[in-house]
Amino acid sequence: MATLNDRKAIINSIATSEFQLNRVDIAHDHFKDCFGELVFSEAVQRERLPKPIYKALQKTLRKGERLSEEIADAFASALKDWALEKGATHYTHQFQPMTGITAEKHDSFISPNGDGTAIAEFSGKELVKGEPDASSFPSGGIRATFEARGYTAWDPTSPPYIMESPNGATLVIPTAFVSWTGEALDKKTPLLRSMDALSEQAKRILKLFDKKVDRVFTTVGPEQEYFLIDRQFYLSRPDLINAGRTLFGAKPPKGQEMEDQYFGSIPERVIACMADVEMQLYKLGVPVKTRHNEVAPSQYEIAPIFENSNVATDHNQLTMEVIRRTAPAYGLAALFHEKPFAGINGSGKHNNWSMATDEGENLLNPGDTPHENAQFLVFCTAVIRAVAKYPELLRLTVATAANDHRLGANEAPPAIISIFLGSQLQEVIEQLEAGTSNPTKKSEFMEIGVSVLPKLPKDAGDRNRTSPFAFTGNKFEFRAVGSSQSIAGPNTVLNTIVAESLDYIATELESRIKAGKSLPAAIQDLLPSIIKESKKVLFDGDGYSAEWHAEAERRGLPNHKNTVDALPVVIRKDSIELFTKYKVYTESELKSRYNILCETYVKTITIEGKLTRFMAHNQILPAVLRYQNDLAATVNASKAAGADVSAASNLLKSVSEGAAKLAKAIAELDKGLEHHPKGELIDHARYSRDVIIPAMNAVREAADELETMVADDLWPLPTYREMLFIK
Repeated sequence: MATLNDRKAIINSIATSEFQLNRVDIAHDHFKDCFGELVFSEAVQRERLPKPIYKALQKTLRKGERLSEEIADAFASALKDWALEKGATHYTHQFQPMTGITAEKHDSFISPNGDGTAIAEFSGKELVKGEPDASSFPSGGIRATFEARGYTAWDPTSPPYIMESPNGATLVIPTAFVSWTGEALDKKTPLLRSMDALSEQAKRILKLFDKKVDRVFTTVGPEQEYFLIDRQFYLSRPDLINAGRTLFGAKPPKGQEMEDQYFGSIPERVIACMADVEMQLYKLGVPVKTRHNEVAPSQYEIAPIFENSNVATDHNQLTMEVIRRTAPAYGLAALFHEKPFAGINGSGKHNNWSMATDEGENLLNPGDTPHENAQFLVFCTAVIRAVAKYPELLRLTVATAANDHRLGANEAPPAIISIFLGSQLQEVIEQLEAGTSNPTKKSEFMEIGVSVLPKLPKDAGDRNRTSPFAFTGNKFEFRAVGSSQSIAGPNTVLNTIVAESLDYIATELESRIKAGKSLPAAIQDLLPSIIKESKKVLFDGDGYSAEWHAEAERRGLPNHKNTVDALPVVIRKDSIELFTKYKVYTESELKSRYNILCETYVKTITIEGKLTRFMAHNQILPAVLRYQNDLAATVNASKAAGADVSAASNLLKSVSEGAAKLAKAIAELDKGLEHHPKGELIDHARYSRDVIIPAMNAVREAADELETMVADDLWPLPTYREMLFIK
């Protein structure tokens, strides 16, 4: 680990280091040729599985049916042979526990024969089910510590892949994770349930339009934001190592004010790391498409093409893991915390969400004439109704201690959930409510004013970065998701609330058609009333403005400004009724999630509070006192020499007062951390929010003020001006 009090040596080592910038040879490893080469994809399955088995497997997956033992055995045999050819020695059932990250236990393919030799074995039974210890993962009360049995269940809709490492490779099999008694202990199982629920209700709507499909999928393309800083700075900051964010740091002379980072030239070391990450992801079948500098210094983004929500969730977890593992090879550290640096933009994960049939039709594509596209209007109205009816559930899905630092600032959407449609679609919805059809906003070309440039087709609406839920052409972008979050939770809720709306609309349309109305007449009769009830959530203005907050309150829109306010929504009666009706969560599973969310919040703030106390007491205050002693010695020596001591005396006075302020703040934080509130979990969470966080902020305020006074060579921590701008 780098020496904490020798920042100049760290900076010098960064300046003189030669990093390995050519780990990826694009000339010899062309991305289009290696895409998916480490994935047991549908194409590989078609090639390696017996034709009857392959066809039976595809039919089973299309219809969402249970796999037979015969299919599982054949699949396992072909998968084993392929994995061994790729150099795999072990396999793992990877799952997504309630920690929000992935978990895995590796087992070898080797089975001893008993005669001193061994063979490689892998059966359908081993493929379908694994048994990791479930006692040490968050269960929220579903399982006691002594109740250790848990199962992983193969998810055949997310293809297995090979994860390479310096000394071998591992076959990774995506799985669900459930308890011995069958409750979901993970994030994948509820997501798959929610996708089934939405599919069933969407098919009812499509049937009314004389379209028969086997399944409707939700699709997602999550834009991933993250920071890259020098690894030696990272290792010199206990707060970054243990909390993921800086708990101290004075505002640098230059932050993002010049707006010169966004879409700027990518630094050489960073782009080398990005290229390495992308090549690994291409081999793993992750369809990453975009990379660029983000708004804050040292902040970047990687974005994929749309995929099935379940696969997209797995791939997003994989993307974060590959970035995290690759960065150190380039002397960098990747930060996924929503707000690693105060005073500059934090990181989100824009969740671009839509619905599509198994035949490839995007159900949120308005086409050229959305006024005439009845099917699109039905599905779009269902989404609007869902967000209007369940805004608190959507807010809950992005409620974390980390995201509290980001939501509502001038960088991310506010905590008030609203929908931006764009001017053309907004007009369509308004006219649908009014029962008229006289569009004034038609597609047109944009005049650029430069003769050599072509005319560009103008989009039907502008974009609105202040909207938490915005329609962006053929999808909705849920912008409030935090960068470190699994997208499984937000998409599980989004799928479920839209399924409820589709169920409502399908039932109403079926009733009207049964009564003798045509489908167009039934739609025209139903949608205006839904829009009238739901339009309170539509807003196309500045979501950051005070006026909108006042307007939202008048409209009756909820505004849960922090995680603690949002948490009780999980176990509210209407939430339980919704999720149990569509079999996404049981009541006990919902209560367990509530407990886990409360515990996670309390643990996060407690860890940050203890880190704040440690760093302030053991690193910052000693450095300040050393500087104070140096100043006192200077004042005394200057007095003895008859020199003017006013400047040194004034500085000594300021530093002494700052040290006293810091010591007092540390004592208050100490008192807060030692107190243990009684009551429910939510009471502990409220205490953390109302007592520990303000105490932490007071310590930081005192320390950051001292950072601007203490001699640079004595300050024990890498500063913002160093971490953000030395690349």
